Amino acid sequence: MPLNVLVIEDEAAIQELIAVNLESAGHHVLRSSNAEQALTIIHQTLPDLVLLDWMLPGQSGLAIARHLRGSERTRAIPMIMLTAKSAEQDKIIGLEAGADDYVTKPFSPRELLARIKAVMRRRAPQMTDDVIEVQGLRLDPAAHRVSGNGLALSLGPTEFRLLHFFMTHAERVHTRAQLLDQVWGDHVFVEERTVDVHIRRLRKALEATGHDALVETVRGTGYRFTAAA
Repeated sequence: MPLNVLVIEDEAAIQELIAVNLESAGHHVLRSSNAEQALTIIHQTLPDLVLLDWMLPGQSGLAIARHLRGSERTRAIPMIMLTAKSAEQDKIIGLEAGADDYVTKPFSPRELLARIKAVMRRRAPQMTDDVIEVQGLRLDPAAHRVSGNGLALSLGPTEFRLLHFFMTHAERVHTRAQLLDQVWGDHVFVEERTVDVHIRRLRKALEATGHDALVETVRGTGYRFTAAA
């Protein structure tokens, strides 16, 4: 699945190499060479993933990582730190600052893409193209198809994203506000009750195969997708 990736790297040649390979893999790349510019970009457009160099002019990559992890809006963004520092203690410091992975320079583009895929699978599985199946309900993100017990089901684009998020975060209770952030995006301003409308549409689409029972209402809190229904 295409990602919006923010590359924070002050060495122009490395930034270009990363950007070219990410774009060749189908991703959209945002670029920054310093912390101030990076934080402005993040404020305007929340990226799906941040690749950040440790050594930057002014504020360091470590400081950016701590800043992002300390904010409610950005704490869930997956981050990979890129650095020439290869000592074990440096890796520990980077991970403790909030990085999800730590890639030492020089690195191959193939390795970086593999690391990105691994991090996204752990931190944001709804952003991957992995096929998911729960209780006979099968969702294929790449083909944009959903079936229940072999029967093709028709879902609108929002219901598809909602189901994808639910299936990759089964058994967790999500508030309406959390679903808005994760499915619609924090840059979209809609009423929380909009979630209820799309939940009803999703359940209606799943009724044909009885999978509507997997989407549970948790009174006073929000919704949960259960694999045990």
